[in-house]
Amino acid sequence: MGEEELEEENQQPNSQIEPTETSEAPKQQDYEWPKIRFDIPPYRTYHFHKQFGTGPNPNNFLKGVKWSPDGSCFLTSSEDNTLRLFSLPDNGSSDQTTAYSSVSEEDSYAAQLVVNEGESVYDFCWYPYMSSSDPLTCVFATTTRDHPIHLWDATSGLLRCTYRAYDAVDEITAAFSVSFNPAGTKLFAGYNKSVRVFDVHRPGRDFAQYSTLQGNKEGQTGIISAIAFCPTHTGMLATGSYSQTTAIYREDNMELLYVLHGQEGGVTHVQFSKDGNHLYTGARKDPYIMCWDIRKAVEVVYKFYRSCESTNQRIAFDIDCSGQHLGTGGQDGLVHIYDLQTGQWVSGFQAAADTVNGFSFHPFMPMAVSSSGHRRFQNLEDDDDGEDLQLRGDENCASVWSFSYDVAAGEQS
Repeated sequence: MGEEELEEENQQPNSQIEPTETSEAPKQQDYEWPKIRFDIPPYRTYHFHKQFGTGPNPNNFLKGVKWSPDGSCFLTSSEDNTLRLFSLPDNGSSDQTTAYSSVSEEDSYAAQLVVNEGESVYDFCWYPYMSSSDPLTCVFATTTRDHPIHLWDATSGLLRCTYRAYDAVDEITAAFSVSFNPAGTKLFAGYNKSVRVFDVHRPGRDFAQYSTLQGNKEGQTGIISAIAFCPTHTGMLATGSYSQTTAIYREDNMELLYVLHGQEGGVTHVQFSKDGNHLYTGARKDPYIMCWDIRKAVEVVYKFYRSCESTNQRIAFDIDCSGQHLGTGGQDGLVHIYDLQTGQWVSGFQAAADTVNGFSFHPFMPMAVSSSGHRRFQNLEDDDDGEDLQLRGDENCASVWSFSYDVAAGEQS
């Protein structure tokens, strides 16, 4: 896409996003979260495989998945530089779903939206006040190799606008991570030894830049590969780096508060607990997710095991809607569930026959979605015309899982 086209996109009036009455975050104080029964294996409600293998890339595989903030749909990213949006039928009504006892050759349904990026997708995130009832808020941001940050319309699939950072020779430099702040007014992007902050309402090349290294060389070196904000609006954010460190900053001025050391690989995922008191970090080729008590800055409270010692993939984890359990995939195809109060393993289930690189709990229902797959290389000595790359439906796939839960005391569903 040429510079003139980008400028035209950036001048579109619908690039202005404002949360409206219909797009406010759900009021949680009057809502009782379903008590998920992790002691009962979940059942596969929907399954998607075939449409990921229809493109020209025979080695396509999923790289991640995220639910939308309103829970109406989820977004997948795959090796073919494509993002696919799948809507949840009837918003996941239990009388409309059936369990898949085995993996079918056919997909449950087709993606509602397909967005093609020009290069490999590094990261993507939803606008925090996204609500399907308010199309203006239905947007997500992506960052890809050699491209600016794109803001896509999740309803039409059109490019709303771009946020562009330039290097010392005035060439576009790509972000490696991207995240909206909790208010949805700023877009934070991670680069090499720096974070750039864009005003959501001012697309283009205007941004504030903050170095992650202080004058005395304290701070974070390397590529900022993950960004997460404290959900309790305390004004803190965490950034992970490929230099094996995690740092906590103030959101308003990017003042460095703590630097956490201990991961054995480059940090690929950071996430705060629901109450904002703990931070969870995961790294590449590091089998342990670390739980940090940020009130004590340097104390590791728990370590959660997952199988990822021999894969370079990002393997995401997530915290359920009640904030009491963490779920993570691994290269063994298992999803492990841990109790965040005790740090103990609770249960696990086989989600795929390949690496489960994405796992995301539904924001308020007893459901989750997983993505799986990994890069394969054809053996040149084989004369089977690539038959070894033909993946089964339980390898490179996305699946929606439904959990049993307690509706009320003594009542189960």
